[in-house]
Amino acid sequence: MKGGDAVHKSRTDDDLGLAVPGANNGLLEVFRQRYLLALIVRKEVQIRYRGSIFGWLWSYVKPLVQFVVFFVAIGVFLGMNGRVDYFPLYLLSGITVVTFFNEAFSNGTRSLVDNAALIKKIYLPREMFPVGSMLIAAVNAVPQIIVVIAISLFFGWAPNLLSIAAIVLALVIVAVLASGLGLLFGAVNVTFRDAQSFVEIIVMVAVWASPVMYVWTQVAEAVPDWLFVLYRLNPITAAVELFHYGIWLPLDPKDATIIPDMWLFAAIALVTSALALVIGQLVFRRLEGRFAQDL
Repeated sequence: MKGGDAVHKSRTDDDLGLAVPGANNGLLEVFRQRYLLALIVRKEVQIRYRGSIFGWLWSYVKPLVQFVVFFVAIGVFLGMNGRVDYFPLYLLSGITVVTFFNEAFSNGTRSLVDNAALIKKIYLPREMFPVGSMLIAAVNAVPQIIVVIAISLFFGWAPNLLSIAAIVLALVIVAVLASGLGLLFGAVNVTFRDAQSFVEIIVMVAVWASPVMYVWTQVAEAVPDWLFVLYRLNPITAAVELFHYGIWLPLDPKDATIIPDMWLFAAIALVTSALALVIGQLVFRRLEGRFAQDL
């Protein structure tokens, strides 16, 4: 009878679709429990503006102040307005992409350590924290994107479908890449906190490793062809140039040219980002069993 009861119970569990407690299907489990992911994102966004009188208004004021500073300090004083048409918008659109990546990557790397108390107390898909960090960075990037578009409209921005597609593709590349690297370095950072310092160096270099403060033609003229190819293989370079294509190029700036093979390198960047996500997930799953102990 006992054996029959056990068989009957097992069959009943299977029929109900019950799963083994603590079973984790990785990123699929995160989006299966997206209600919990939404709670984490909402909580972090609310904390960002807790105690602030103006709240979300600051997210719009900061990009506007940035634009004015760039226009006066770099555009007027350093003469970049005369060298590159609409240079403050060129600069601000590039910084929007890099800021999104840096925030998502940095916070994703720290996310597991920052949520150590929660990880040690209850079970939930641990990938939720790096992915949540990327989504929080995306939410924080929305006001800056709105400000960039609003200023561009003021200067006569008239995008076509290809321009909009370039902007969306740039954001997708950054989101996927930052999620993958966040999973990878976040998992390593649990055991080796040096990973966090290494990431700080990467985000510091990111703004200079892409055509944000300068135009790509300066790189093409200064380096050998093979090094220029490596430069274009950087997914952030591809994302920044896609954003320039979508925001800056429709303004019809003087002497503006598209970086060679932009769409090809954008496709390579998307594949590279997807590969980073797969590798990040594999490393994360491999190290996940040590998280509670190392934290």
